[in-house]
Amino acid sequence: MEEEEEEVLCYLDRVLEEEEEEVFEYGDGELDPITPSNRQFKGDTEKGLEMKKLVLSGFLASEEIYINQLEALLLPMRPLKATTTTSQPILTIQQIDTIFYKIQDISEIHKEFYDALLPNIQQWDEKVTVGHLFQKLASQLGVYKAFVDNYKVALDTVKCSQTNVQLQKIFENLKVKGPKDSKDCTTTVSMEALLYKPIDRVTRSTLVLHDLLKHTPKDHPDFPLLQDALRISQNFLSSINEEIDPRRTAVTTPKGEARQLVKDGFLVEVSENSRKLRHVFLFTDLLLCAKMKKTSVGRHQQYECKWYIPLADLTFQTLDDSDSCHSIQVLPEHEIEEMKIKISVLKSEIQKEKKAPKGQSRVERLRKKMNEQESWLLLHSPTIPFRIHNKHGKSFLFLLSSDYERSEWRESIQKLQKKDLQTCVLSSVELQVLTSSCFKLRTVHNIPVTSNKDDEETPGLYGFLHVIVHSAKGFKESANLYCTLEVDSYGYFVSKAKTRVFRDTAEPQWNEEFEIELEGSQYLRILCYEKCYDKSMLNKDDNEIVDKIMGKGQVQLDPQTVQSKNWHMDVIEMNGIKVEFSMKFTSRDLSLKRTPSKKQSGVFGVKINVVTKRERSKVPYIVRQCIEEVEKRGIDEVGIYRISGVATDIQALKIAFDTNTKDILMMLSDMDINAIAGTLKLYFRELPEPLLTDRLYPAFMEGIALSDPAAKENCMMHLLRSLPDPNLMTFLTLLEHLKRVAEKEPINKMSLHNLATVFGPTLLRPSEAEITKAQHITSASDIWSHDVMAQVQVLLYYLQHSPISFAELKRNTLYFSTDV
Repeated sequence: MEEEEEEVLCYLDRVLEEEEEEVFEYGDGELDPITPSNRQFKGDTEKGLEMKKLVLSGFLASEEIYINQLEALLLPMRPLKATTTTSQPILTIQQIDTIFYKIQDISEIHKEFYDALLPNIQQWDEKVTVGHLFQKLASQLGVYKAFVDNYKVALDTVKCSQTNVQLQKIFENLKVKGPKDSKDCTTTVSMEALLYKPIDRVTRSTLVLHDLLKHTPKDHPDFPLLQDALRISQNFLSSINEEIDPRRTAVTTPKGEARQLVKDGFLVEVSENSRKLRHVFLFTDLLLCAKMKKTSVGRHQQYECKWYIPLADLTFQTLDDSDSCHSIQVLPEHEIEEMKIKISVLKSEIQKEKKAPKGQSRVERLRKKMNEQESWLLLHSPTIPFRIHNKHGKSFLFLLSSDYERSEWRESIQKLQKKDLQTCVLSSVELQVLTSSCFKLRTVHNIPVTSNKDDEETPGLYGFLHVIVHSAKGFKESANLYCTLEVDSYGYFVSKAKTRVFRDTAEPQWNEEFEIELEGSQYLRILCYEKCYDKSMLNKDDNEIVDKIMGKGQVQLDPQTVQSKNWHMDVIEMNGIKVEFSMKFTSRDLSLKRTPSKKQSGVFGVKINVVTKRERSKVPYIVRQCIEEVEKRGIDEVGIYRISGVATDIQALKIAFDTNTKDILMMLSDMDINAIAGTLKLYFRELPEPLLTDRLYPAFMEGIALSDPAAKENCMMHLLRSLPDPNLMTFLTLLEHLKRVAEKEPINKMSLHNLATVFGPTLLRPSEAEITKAQHITSASDIWSHDVMAQVQVLLYYLQHSPISFAELKRNTLYFSTDV
């Protein structure tokens, strides 16, 4: 029905095309002046009257549709009333009267209006007057006022009554007759949609009056009558603060200005100590928090308002910040990582089933499951608090995944607050109308999960993105500046790297390289901060990030651009600041493959037994020194081993260890701790064979899958005994170190599972033969998706185990076959 109505109303778009910016204001009860002085006609009077006829003809056609909609609305009323006299009434007489309140009266008013207007159009000449008909129609708006006051109750009654399956079927499938000359006989519309039509009609009638006046000469008898009808209609709209044509604007503000939607999106709200996914709408004068109501028919989805704050009453800080100290429930990171891996596995299964004959039904089931898992991830992953307060005392807390989003929301609100805003209190009807309009006005339609995307859309990049942050220009004065890098992962953004602080400069030259792991990523964000060292200047709003955002921007990771072997240089412009950076990408398929090395000198890419034999050590010097430095000054560092170190620093350390530079200890003491942690990870990643060996990899995968605890214990310990001595000693040294790091989890936020997630896929990887064999069946990315969970679980098993002694292991000679 909406489509048919749009066709009939398209004449309004033509008529109003040049007047788009002139959508009238209402709210003060006064007519926006339409006087001879500001009424200019294009062409002569005859042309103006022809336009008037066109407007009236289109309006008459839409009246016919509207009357048919009212008749469809009334159709169930008589049979429902008939059942009230039976032993099993479907609805009570009171419920029926509530649902159909004043609809009969509205229908009769419009039938009378239609019958009176039709002959005037059919026998059109320049002397025809219709103003008295519109004046009479406007004088009967009291009936609409009664309908509007009852509208929410009627809607609630319809919803409550739909527990009756038979009635629900009737209310969801009401038949509306098409226009007399229409090819389509009927259209199916729901009761809820039809109940909104009278509310929508008043605004459309008012728009038509505006256009009739525009094309009526000031000396025509209709002019004063139409002007009076418009004044009555505007006063009525002002009294209910009703919605005007949603294609042009939303509803009016207390000052009578058009209430526009500025920004919307899905945010996680902490309500009653639990996380709730909300759709938040920022209008020019208020912030509205809504949730999607579940309905049986997707196209009739609606929002329910949870709360709103007028922007005039909204603040980001309160005098008492005690509420900001409440602890936020955060899930252990290993649960987040496990869910990511499950989603990766599901994606692989979906791709396989698409190729299989008759796999479509299974694809749908898998998609549904993936949607549930991604929605869970979206709900539980954000941790950055965004608090807003009503100056009357009420506070609300959202959790965001990125400081980028928090900054965007805060800036958008503060920009609107610079205007002369008035506080507002919406009546229940006004709130209902505004909330209903949200569904039409929203710009963000789906929660950002993979299963909402079309198959044709890019799935994102999996692998490693190398980024060099070169420099920045455009700062007005010197400051202490640094940048952070974020990429999207499973529908939300994650901070992946941070440059060093460049002190007291307006033109920082970082020239720092980072390696960032991508998990289906499509965007790279760069945020530029000013470091705050003055404790008195700290932002008390959230007790989290206290540094000031100077600028932010993002670029799309176009596979064609970034997958070339050469560096791609780009510039992000942000609030007058320009940040220059370069990037290149290595796919997951390539990163899984280890390049065999024949070099015997140095330590990187050299077999571990060669290094220990040359050094006459049990554990390579590089492993011992990096561990010692991390435990000395990095064990309290938030995200140690997870946050990327600067690639150029890591390369410098790599060269130093490879060439056995005498200044290594001095370099280690001066180097950023994340670079040292990154060097240790790089050493294990570049081993020609993973630390836990290619030969034992299949047995580790099978051993961790055993259900019986005793069998698993025997198997997993025997596998350790089967390792070469240098591998085993190095592994046990690393194991004890990671346990010590995890003891500081309250400070560094790195749990045993987090550390297992970082190191597991590095210490255990499928061999070249395994990859080659599996690639005949599936891709390297699929191998990674299926195996990475088990790799993490293997390392986690040993991390959670009681201390393992090399001597004890070797003394215990219990045989357990590796052919599990």
